[in-house]
Amino acid sequence: MVEPADLEPLFYCSTMSDALVVCDLVERLTGWLRRLMPASPRRDALVAGLTERFESVDTPVTGADCVAIERCAWTVSRHLSLIFEPGGTGLPDTVSRGWPDPDPDVVRARAACVSQVRRMADGTCLISVDDLDAVSLAQPYLDGAFALAQGSARILLDLRANGGGDPATVAHIAGWLLGDTPTQLSEVVYRDRRRQWWTPALPSGTSLRQPVAVLVGRGTFSSGEALAYHLQARGRVVVVGETTPGAADHITPIRLAPTVVAFLPEAYVVDSITGTNWEGVGVVPDVVSPPDTVIETAVAALR
Repeated sequence: MVEPADLEPLFYCSTMSDALVVCDLVERLTGWLRRLMPASPRRDALVAGLTERFESVDTPVTGADCVAIERCAWTVSRHLSLIFEPGGTGLPDTVSRGWPDPDPDVVRARAACVSQVRRMADGTCLISVDDLDAVSLAQPYLDGAFALAQGSARILLDLRANGGGDPATVAHIAGWLLGDTPTQLSEVVYRDRRRQWWTPALPSGTSLRQPVAVLVGRGTFSSGEALAYHLQARGRVVVVGETTPGAADHITPIRLAPTVVAFLPEAYVVDSITGTNWEGVGVVPDVVSPPDTVIETAVAALR
């Protein structure tokens, strides 16, 4: 989290949303990018590209403008996004507040996005995880799902609808498949610190040894991509499906204006095996398959 002392003073007029124009919004956006992102040519390219494209646009901000800003940013950071809220009244942020705590009732109601655990007639266990809720709440559901895979002939981990979430949950799931001994997955580089992510230590004999295919597609995003990428890089799985969008930054929510909330990159991931990540290129499947035949293709790839 960026603390107040780390920021240059920001002053906002409470009525600025009434007259906010595109160039002002982009100036505010690029100011936050300079404050949040690690200094690098990539950050500089993102700031320069947005500034060049929008510095002379002095029309009032609309939803279409927010989409245009996103599309411009995606050439550098696929994760950057803006939400336009007509009639919004919230004051712009002057500090990075981070993510709100998850609602335990919501997580329980959706079983931590474990949408399917199915044992197929040929002994295949299909596990679908559609998002990555906070591991503190998701662990019982994930452990139950993977425990049901014990004794199966093979495992299909379906991440095609996984839009991302908690990197700690990535590490927890990876631990079920990579072994009982902790394994480093990545290092996340922030402006002022670094954080390593490791799989947890498990009781001997807990982790699963069956062949595993990870199903991916256009709906696999962010930390969903991270899980597939880290497992693929370690040679533990066969990735089957379509190339993913390629969003590898860690992001944080920032209200730029009463009418605009942004999700902005604040860190990037470095896989401990490849030394890089999937930003802009996506997770490339080992076996390409269209969605309508991906399960059959994955089973065949593991036989």
